[in-house]
Amino acid sequence: MKGVTPVTENITVLIVDDEDRIRRLLKMYLEREGYTVEEAENGEEAVAKAFEKDYHCILLDIMMPEKDGLEVCAEIREKKMTPIILLTAKGEEANRVQGFELGADDYIVKPFSPREVVLRVKAILRRSTALTQVSNSSTSKDLVVFPHLTIDHDAHRVTADGQEVNLTPKEYELLYFLAKAPDKVFDRERLLKEVWHYDFFGDLRTVDTHVKRLREKLNRVSEEAAKMIVTVWGVGYKFEVVNE
Repeated sequence: MKGVTPVTENITVLIVDDEDRIRRLLKMYLEREGYTVEEAENGEEAVAKAFEKDYHCILLDIMMPEKDGLEVCAEIREKKMTPIILLTAKGEEANRVQGFELGADDYIVKPFSPREVVLRVKAILRRSTALTQVSNSSTSKDLVVFPHLTIDHDAHRVTADGQEVNLTPKEYELLYFLAKAPDKVFDRERLLKEVWHYDFFGDLRTVDTHVKRLREKLNRVSEEAAKMIVTVWGVGYKFEVVNE
């Protein structure tokens, strides 16, 4: 068939929204790209489907009756690292920040252009599928090794004191970006630009919430690894290697 590339044939996206019209619209645009699309019309159904199957990406509306998108995001993150893009209404900045704290990777503000959604999905898939393809090949490993912390960039895998740390795609990218330049201080604006790849309308707390979650996850496994991400007050953050 013309127009559908084999790369996208096995990529499955879950759309979670209580509005049938929005689900249909997004489904139409994503299927045009060759993706397989499944739907959930409420939070309970979304959680059940997300646990039952490994999706490549989940588009998740925040404002839903009964179980909202933030609760769904929190539940999924307890067990899975599937990339999650939140769909939010204008003026829901507090919800967006809370969403990032719960482990969402991106957000799109309604009313949105379906083409923008497709581009955001593609950006997330490009990062995660490229990494998967590389990790499945038998090439030599791209390792970043520090005392207490090892980043296997081929496999998208982080271990602290020998134990694996489960990170979301964005948490991983943030850690990798900082670790590539030890002791260099980056302000929040630079981190937004380099890690998120587009302007987040000055929502700098996005960076803070991701750093907080990253430290918490590392700290559960290794206090020493968590201490390597240092806050430089009034400036931003840096990755500090402690010589032992």
